[in-house]
Parts: sequence; structure tokens; C-alpha cells
Amino acid sequence: MSELITAELVDLDLSAATKDAAARSLAERMVAAHRVTDLDGFLADVAAREAQMPTGLDGGIGIPHCRSEHVSAPTLAFGRSARGIDFGAADGPADLIFLIAAPAGADDDHLTILSGLARRLMDPEFTAALRAGDDPGTVAALIRGEEPAPETGAAPEAGTPEPADVPEAKAPGAEAPERAASPTDDGDDAPFRIVAVTSCPTGIAHTYMAAESLTAAGRAEGVEVTVETQGSAGFSKLDPAVIAAADAVIWAHDVEVLEKARFRGKPLVDVGVKAGINRPSELIAEARRKAERGEISAVPEGGDGPEAGDGGGSGADGAHFGVRLRTYLMSGVSYMVPFVAAGGLLIALSFAIGGYEIVDAKSVADHFVWGQADSWAALLNQIGSAAFGFLVPVLAGYIAYGMADRPALVPGFVGGAIALTVEAGFLGGLVAGLLAGAVVMAIQRVPVHPTLRGIMPVLVIPLIASAVVGFLMFIVVGKPIAALQGTLTDWLNGLSGSNAVILGVVLGLMMCFDMGGPLNKVAYAFAVGGLADPTDGSLKVMAAVMAAGMVPPLALALATTVRKKLFTRTERENGRAAWVLGASFITEGAIPFAAADPLRVIPSVMAGGAVTGALSMAFGCTLRAPHGGIFVVPLIGEPFLYLLAIAAGTLVATALVVLLKGARRTTAVPAGEAAAPEARVGATA
Repeated sequence: MSELITAELVDLDLSAATKDAAARSLAERMVAAHRVTDLDGFLADVAAREAQMPTGLDGGIGIPHCRSEHVSAPTLAFGRSARGIDFGAADGPADLIFLIAAPAGADDDHLTILSGLARRLMDPEFTAALRAGDDPGTVAALIRGEEPAPETGAAPEAGTPEPADVPEAKAPGAEAPERAASPTDDGDDAPFRIVAVTSCPTGIAHTYMAAESLTAAGRAEGVEVTVETQGSAGFSKLDPAVIAAADAVIWAHDVEVLEKARFRGKPLVDVGVKAGINRPSELIAEARRKAERGEISAVPEGGDGPEAGDGGGSGADGAHFGVRLRTYLMSGVSYMVPFVAAGGLLIALSFAIGGYEIVDAKSVADHFVWGQADSWAALLNQIGSAAFGFLVPVLAGYIAYGMADRPALVPGFVGGAIALTVEAGFLGGLVAGLLAGAVVMAIQRVPVHPTLRGIMPVLVIPLIASAVVGFLMFIVVGKPIAALQGTLTDWLNGLSGSNAVILGVVLGLMMCFDMGGPLNKVAYAFAVGGLADPTDGSLKVMAAVMAAGMVPPLALALATTVRKKLFTRTERENGRAAWVLGASFITEGAIPFAAADPLRVIPSVMAGGAVTGALSMAFGCTLRAPHGGIFVVPLIGEPFLYLLAIAAGTLVATALVVLLKGARRTTAVPAGEAAAPEARVGATA
């Protein structure tokens, strides 16, 4: 660890009062040491990681950390606070703060060293020595493992297990300590055996701290605990023989456990990763109770699941509901993105070749002429439309999959297809996916006879869950949406003679609220219906509707360009396709962003759409085509002002998206303290 921390990166009198101010103070030392290249960019990455899950640990420890493209070399900074700083731990403020910075492409050697530090933090003698140190150089050496912890004479607190022999940080290239012990030969005095999996979103600290905590608690209680760490320093599978010999399983995780089917048939304790750190003895006791009762958990049949970090279900009971909900939504989004990109680009190409009227072309299965450009345009349009037809079912299916694994796929897809049938749009798909996942999870908790377990995931669960979800979607969800559509249509007709700007605001809000869903379709149908008997007013309505509908994908494309660090890699890739989708008036190009973060994205694009709709009506722009985006500019009245209206709404929506994403879960900063990094991101957007 000699390269990770020096005396200049140690502050034994950290004066910050908030976690954001503490992160900034320690990060400034990293900048001075030329380890961080962009202070605000790095702090935004730290804040984004903190928003996933607070990094405070019981025992007065705070470990803000992240991987960031603004870090030039793996770095540790340490601060000691006399008054304590709230990092969200259950037992109160932290006085020992470690800021861990890893490059976006950090190699396994450095991550192994960082994981070694995480394990050492579970040693009370180590943390006591950090509190007693009075020289930055000595403390830095202690953290590097170059000096032994001094004798403090302090006994561990009551109820705290005696510290285990924590492996020393190893030199680069050494293997990460993955397991606690190997199973012993069976016998009358064989210990109780537990296999565990620990994982967290970043995989730098919590993963390994939970592993060490479970291992130490097991040793103190005479229980043999073998841990598989699914973190960034590698993923070495447990030996199947070790799993087979285990009496129980503990999952302490905040991302999906990979290859979970390996643990079927065992008593299972399923919690968040912080529970593994803070109450390992309770988890071990619970595992023993379940084993004594013969309680076998229904681990879903399935493989690896979605890619880690892109979603996938985490059954972590200790995770905040909002975190788990976002995880479920991201599971659906990660699988939907290719359909959006492929289908949307095909449709955009069809408009470029054949014009907007290509949507009315006859089926190319019956009418296709090799030498005609219109036939090729129709072919591209119909292929793209077929791909778009899968958006909502795929979204719903893989949200359900993220919640309850493979048995939830069928009811999820069925619910998504029904959402299209009842014209519920992508919001209906979200509801269908969540319903399907919840129903399957409920069924999985029902005890069944061992002879039925083999057919449960492939027959019984899909059958029952599909019937229940279908009933709910057809009978409970469909009718209210149909009634809402009728009411909104009547309302819009009543507004047609009102102030044009107000009408433009209303249409812009509706076009951007559900992006292809029922409200969007009502506004679009209202505009297209006016073209049957075109008037100056109806042509203005059509122009406002199409302009507003272009804003969501354009705004998200711009946001992913100007503030890349606020978006996942998948979202940034989708943002590149969104430029073309937005220019082509394919509002659905913003659905992946809205599905993953609806509370921030939807209000932002609605505001941008309202601005564009109002300006389009105020400028008197008209449009005779029902579709086409920028490809039908020759058919637009006042084309320059029309493009100006779109640009203005796009900028408004982009600014709001960046501001809300950057300021999420910002802790209030007292007067005189440094502003939160999230707020700074929004302010400089």
C-alpha cells in the first residue's frame, strides 16, 4: 500500500461538519498530490456512489469511495474528526473517514490492496491505533501496514467478537484473500458450516468488509464460514463440494448474486451487504435456526442474470426500497436498450429515404420492388416498427426477471403485451413488470412438497403468475386508463378555442409525460385528427405536438454528452442513438432514461416540452405532416422559429435533468460550509 497513502493525504484534525465537506477536504489533498485531475468531477462520482447507499459503518467509520475517470492513480486519504460526521451509520457519526479513489479501469492488484484495507477496518485494535496516532506519517505507515498497531489496552466492546487474524495487505500481484477456511472431514464433531456471498455496487470496500465480519464472527462462535466475494478484485467461485457440504447460506449483497442456482436446496439468509458488516452474529444465528427447522429457501432456477451493475434483482432485505426499485427498473432498461436503438434507427433511416408518408406503405411482404427506394424505405420502417413492438414487453419482462429471476419472465412479458393491448404504454409496462415480479416472489414464498419443486419454476409459477397478472392488467389497469383517455380527449377539445400558448403548454406536457404512452397518444391523436380538415389552428397544434415530442430524446442525448458522469455506461451509449431518434420525432428514444429514473427525468422533459409547445404556438409555426421530425422541415411554416423552439425546450430539459441528477439526495450544508458537490454539478451545467 506504499503508493496509496502518504503523510500529505492524512488529516488528523478534519474540521468538516458534513460528509460532502469532508469528501471535498480530503479530495483537495488528492488533487494537490496529483492523484485526482478534476475535483468537481471526482466529487460528483463520490456523491453518486453515496446516493446508492450510505457509506457509514458501525464503530465510527465512514468510507466514501468510488471508481472515477478523474482519478489518475489508486489513492487513499484519511481524516480524523473530533466532532464526528454523519455518514448514515445506525450507531451515529463517524470519526474515522477514509476517502478511497480508484481509477475507472483500476487493475485487480490495486483493488486487492484496497480490499485488504477494508478487511483491516473490522479489527478493533487497528481502528483504536488510528484514533490514538498523533503524527500523519506514523498514521499513514500504519494504514500501509508498515507498523504494527500499538497496544491500546482497550478491550473490545461487549458483544463484539474478538478480531480474527486479518491478512496483511499483500504486494501487487498477490491473490485476494477470498475464503475463510476449507471444510473439515465429516464427523460427529463437525462444525456448523456456512457458505456466504458478499457484494456491493462498487465492489471496493463493503464487499470485503462484510466477508471479514462474517468470517470473524464465525470463528468466535465456532462456525465454519466460507465466503465468496463478488467484488471488483475478482470473482472466484466457491468449490461445489464446499457448497454441497454447507448447512446454510448467507447472501449479504446489494447487487444480484451471480449464479445463484448453485445454492438451491439450502437454508438461506438474504440481506443487504451492510447487515453482513454490522450484525454478522445475528445472521449466523438466523442461519442456524433455519437449518434446525429444516427451512429450505426457494432459490430461483436460473443462470447469471443481468450484468452486474445494470440491474438484476437483489433480494437484499436491508436495502432501501428506492434503491431496490431502481435496481429492478434498470434490469428492464438494460435489456430494452438494444430494441430502442435498433428499431429507432431503422425507422429514422426509413424517413430519410422515403419521407414521413412511408408509415402508410403497404406490407413489404406483399408489395416489394427491388429497384424502388420507397420499397426499401418501407422495409426499414416495418422492421423498425416490429422491433419497437417489443419495447414494452421486454421492459416488463426483465423488470420482473430482476425481481424474481427466470420464473418471472413469462408473466412479465405477458403483462407487457397486455399493456400494449390496453394502450397503457411504457408506464403500463412498468406496472406490469412490478406486478409480475411481486406475484412470483409471493408464490415462491409458499412452502411446497419436495416433489413439486422441480416443476415450480417452469410450469406452476409461470402459469399462476401469468393468470394473475393478466387479470390485473386487463380488468384493473385497462379500464381506468381507457377512461382517462376519454376524459383527456374531451378536455383537449374544450381547450381548442382557448389561448394558443396555454394549449401549447398542455400538449407539450402530455407529449413528454409518458413518451409513447396513453397521454402521448391522446395528444398526438388530437393533433392528427385536426389534419383531416386542416385549419390554421390545427396546423399549429400539429407543429407544437411534433416539436414537443422531439425534446425528450434530444435533451437526454445532450445531457449524456455534457455530463457523462451522471449516467451509466449503458445510458451514455443509448444517448448517442437518442440524437437521431429525437431528430426523427421518435419520443420513445427517451424511455430507457425515464424508466430508470422517472422522478427526475420525466418532470425535466415535461418542462422542456412545455416550453417548446408554448413557443411553437406563440411563433405561429404550422405543420402539414403528422410525422418525420427534421426530415419534413420543408413542410413547416416558420421553420427557423420552429427549430429555435425545439432548441430552447431541449436546453431547459437538459439543464433540469443535470441539476436533478446532480443534486439527488444532497445533504443540507450549514452556512459557511462548502457546497455539496451534487449542487455544484447542477450549478455549472
